[in-house]
Amino acid sequence: MRRYRLSRKSGLSGEAGMTLLELIIACSILVILATAAMPIARYSIMRRKEAELNRDLIEMRNAIDRYKDLADRNLIRTEVGSEGYPPDLETLVEGVPIGTDRKIRFLRRIPVDPMTGQADWGLRSVQDDPDSTSWGGHDVFDVYSKSQATALDGTRYADW
Repeated sequence: MRRYRLSRKSGLSGEAGMTLLELIIACSILVILATAAMPIARYSIMRRKEAELNRDLIEMRNAIDRYKDLADRNLIRTEVGSEGYPPDLETLVEGVPIGTDRKIRFLRRIPVDPMTGQADWGLRSVQDDPDSTSWGGHDVFDVYSKSQATALDGTRYADW
């Protein structure tokens, strides 16, 4: 049988464990580290969404440009007065006939706006003002996010 001696400094000399003060200090340190990590995690999520928004806008704008390029070369049929731009985003997904036996699609799907959570994008036609928030309904010259939130760099997502 093991015997323990009492000492004045630590109580029983063979005892292992943490004191209440040590537990409070350790918990305090963990709380401080957790509160410091929260803003970092929030900003990393925002950066990821901003990168996704930027990538989606580039993808759709490139699809519009490819459609316009084929229309300018008279490889696809366009409506008179459309100036060679697609009538809507769905046309880029559904595709258009090229030649007599082929159909070309420019997008697999209309991406979801990561800022609004919907596949509803703001559209501009050639006839609209560059900063217009309403679509003339004739053709799609440009796309933008309908989110009115502000990006980490201070700009509005709708201005991207």
